[in-house]
Amino acid sequence: MRSGPDLLEVVDDWTKRMYDRYHALHHLDMSFGPWLYRVFLLPGTLQVDLAFVPAAEFRALGPSFRLVFGESNEPRHAPPPQGESLIGMAWLYALHARTSIARGRLWQAEYMIAGVRNHALALACVRLGLPAVHARGADLLPSEITAQFERSLVKRLDLAELKRAFGVALLALMNEIQASDERLAEKLSPAITMLRESS
Repeated sequence: MRSGPDLLEVVDDWTKRMYDRYHALHHLDMSFGPWLYRVFLLPGTLQVDLAFVPAAEFRALGPSFRLVFGESNEPRHAPPPQGESLIGMAWLYALHARTSIARGRLWQAEYMIAGVRNHALALACVRLGLPAVHARGADLLPSEITAQFERSLVKRLDLAELKRAFGVALLALMNEIQASDERLAEKLSPAITMLRESS
């Protein structure tokens, strides 16, 4: 955007247009740095994403960006998630999964086990140079990696099944930590083993 209307006025104008002309059912906002993504749900389940950013920040954020017209600033690609951060989030979910199982909170335990699995899958994607955000690269992982995660899916909501799936998720997580960072794997192995044995 060049000089002219305030960014929020432009967002409001497009929002009104999406509701009036295209009969949007609902919308939500997602932010990424200075970018605002307004995501609309249209009748028939069509999703329309509109991105808004001040002109000074308009640039490619990823390698798939293609400028159709106008001008953009120098690209600034967003870095992939860091392995150490994914590992930290995975063990944090694991701690909460153990507590949820111990308290008999079945739905919360399933959610936390999925968090362990999802962060370990993202770690595998990062390690192999695949897109890691929102599981975009998960279907490109080799079958020997995804097989271990498949076994960590919760099949029913009872304590025995949650404990089984949790143990498998922890083993898959430990395998990924080992493959990604041997030094950190050595430090975390006793705690992960304790989590598996206590579930």
